[in-house]
Amino acid sequence: MKKFKENWEITQNWQLIYPVLGVLLTFGFALLIASRFDGFLESKPMQQFIFTGIASLILTYVFIAVSLFCFRKLKNRWDLQFRWQFIAVFMVFAITGSTAGKISSPVMNLIGLGKEDISGFLYWPLRILIIFPLYQILLLIVAWIFGQYAFFYQFEKKMLSRFGLGFMFKD
Repeated sequence: MKKFKENWEITQNWQLIYPVLGVLLTFGFALLIASRFDGFLESKPMQQFIFTGIASLILTYVFIAVSLFCFRKLKNRWDLQFRWQFIAVFMVFAITGSTAGKISSPVMNLIGLGKEDISGFLYWPLRILIIFPLYQILLLIVAWIFGQYAFFYQFEKKMLSRFGLGFMFKD
């Protein structure tokens, strides 16, 4: 455990929540994907259970390996003080993206632009336009919950200034 804490630069026990949550969320995502494939198997429930379990573990390993690769690539680009913060940042991005995607459909229906009401050629560009500001707001809210508000505030400023919306942030 000491080596694990040193590797992730964990100085206080409460910071262990990030690696634990990271692994649990990754496993949950892998389980969600693996459970989609068990419908292709026409076998007994026990075989489907075993397949889903093994596929989930393999996918979890792959997702964590890809995440660790990304951590190494982003280490010099992102101004984060500790390695465990990378896990928190990735979780913020994952939760925010999923939430914005889920919320955008009810918002579209609420304003009368549901999938059944307008053409798909109009629906998807409008949905993306609605997701964008929703995502920006959710990103800061979720970042605050995970204790990464300062990083994401700077990230938002940089991203929005690239879109020509930097005037919204005055230093």
